[in-house]
Amino acid sequence: MNILYYADFVNLSTNLVGMDKALNQLSVPLGQLREEVLSLRSAVNEVIQAIDTQLSKQDDIQKKKISVLRLIHVVRSVEKIEKILHSQNAKDTTSLESSSPLLAGQILERIATEFNQLQFHAVQSKGMPLLDKVRPRIAGITAMLQQSLEGLLIQGLQTSNVDIVRHCLRTYATIDKTRDAEALVGQVLVKPYMDQVITEQFVKSSPNGLQLMYAKLLEFVPHHCRLLREVTGGTISSDKADIVPGYDFLVNSVWPEIIKGVEGRIPFLFNPGNPDAFYERYCISMDFVRKFERQCGSQASVKRLRAHASYQSFHNKWNLPVYFQLRYKEIAACLENAITEGLGAAPVGSRYRLQVTEVLWSCVCRCWAEHIYLPPLAHRFWKLTLQLLSRYAAFLTEVLTKTPPPESTKDPVRPLPSSASSTSSRTSQDADSESGGPTALSTKQLVFIAADVDHLQEQVLEVLVVIIVYNRMTQHLTERSVRFLKNASEVPRLYRRTNKEVPTRASAYMDNALRPLHQLVTDSTGVVKDSIIQQWLRVTLSDCTHRYFETISDVLSSVKKMEESLKRLKQARKTATTSTAGANTGPSDDSKIRLQLALDVEYLGEQIQKMGLQPSDIPMFSSLLDLVQEARDLATAEQAGS
Repeated sequence: MNILYYADFVNLSTNLVGMDKALNQLSVPLGQLREEVLSLRSAVNEVIQAIDTQLSKQDDIQKKKISVLRLIHVVRSVEKIEKILHSQNAKDTTSLESSSPLLAGQILERIATEFNQLQFHAVQSKGMPLLDKVRPRIAGITAMLQQSLEGLLIQGLQTSNVDIVRHCLRTYATIDKTRDAEALVGQVLVKPYMDQVITEQFVKSSPNGLQLMYAKLLEFVPHHCRLLREVTGGTISSDKADIVPGYDFLVNSVWPEIIKGVEGRIPFLFNPGNPDAFYERYCISMDFVRKFERQCGSQASVKRLRAHASYQSFHNKWNLPVYFQLRYKEIAACLENAITEGLGAAPVGSRYRLQVTEVLWSCVCRCWAEHIYLPPLAHRFWKLTLQLLSRYAAFLTEVLTKTPPPESTKDPVRPLPSSASSTSSRTSQDADSESGGPTALSTKQLVFIAADVDHLQEQVLEVLVVIIVYNRMTQHLTERSVRFLKNASEVPRLYRRTNKEVPTRASAYMDNALRPLHQLVTDSTGVVKDSIIQQWLRVTLSDCTHRYFETISDVLSSVKKMEESLKRLKQARKTATTSTAGANTGPSDDSKIRLQLALDVEYLGEQIQKMGLQPSDIPMFSSLLDLVQEARDLATAEQAGS
């Protein structure tokens, strides 16, 4: 193999003979070819540059053409709107002012659609000289449109004409002025009512004047906002096909006017100078807020309400820290006065031996008393409770450490002294002159101190244990019950396209949800006080009802959406299938679902009564019942119509 390679290497020089001459012969044609390629490349570049120039000109022309077309659209839209409004010929008998309200609403809706296109093209044509000339006419159209809308919306509300109101609100939404419509409703519809009801004279006219005022404010929504809520989908009975979305009049129109009136015309409401009156006014006001939240059509509306600036402003107006300081002074002063009296005997029949211990426990109980304690101040009252116990402990420590032992006195058995050595100068004056020191404690006093401390320790631990057990018990019951109440979301699946009969009794999940509560009553009766059992049930049912309300609300909303989707599908098809479905005169699946949910809630109310409570004891139950009753009425009306 190596020999072959060597032979090739030796012959290499022989094989290359004449190669340079051959290469020289190729150089000339290759040079010519190179010149031709460069020439062609130059020609192609010139053509490309010419094409780019033409394309740039064409693109510029196209842009100018689009700008011209936009300006043409602007001018045509302005002329079209002006023609409809007859702004230049007020004597025309077909003018907007001479049209019927319903026709005017339809015309305004047409104008709004055209105006929306006008606004779009005007924004795209920004900076064009012709647009500046047309802009005053656009401003005139805008003013005329808003003025006409305001007048027509007010007329529709005053005459309760749902078609006019729907056209107006849809028009406001088309031109992206929903906030203007809500502000108008607030000024025209809400404010006059609030000016009459929210007055200082009304509140002071009777002892329960504040409650009466809030009651009248709550009446405003069902009596005066029914039409608006029906059009904007704030009620279950609203027809989704005709709903105008994007509005929340309760949050953006009613609530701000209420708060503006309360804060502006009843400022004494927030004055914490009198703690008892402040407590009553605060509790009544917070109850009003909870009831107003229940009038909101959905959980999303409640969230918008709580995020509203006026909602935060109203809560911040209540100076709870000042109220607590006043209560702090009252409670702390009471204990300090008792400490000043020293180791005086407690009244006959007291659970303690010493007056100071009796007062201490009374102060601790006052921190959590019904007419003093407020939930937002829980952390402050808890701190005060610990401070009271700490002050009492410091007092006893001081008494025990600064008082000489009983052996230093000649008479170990003495009546209880009226003061302690740590709190008054009288102590030194009443001291045993023979000992020359502070008054000694008797054995009886030491026994009383020990007995009170022992009993107080038991009671404090009892309270802590009760609090922990209460929380654990209610949390345990709530978790077990809510797990089954969530099955309400499965009700639509049981009736949708299953041909099930009309429901006549509550769902099985309701018995499962209530079983832990009935078991609690059975296991606790005779073992725990009835008042404790009722408290457990009340707290648990309140939590469960609140979550159940959210579930039922979501189910009814989804049922309505599904119902509307099916309606639109049938209207779009217009086939024999639609006729066949319409021939069914029995209750629809949606009606069965609503009836089932109503039966479930009514059954819950019956079981609450069997447990020894009243449905009115459960804060959210009335709202839950109203929710399903409205659904039941809708189902009944549908059956009657079929």
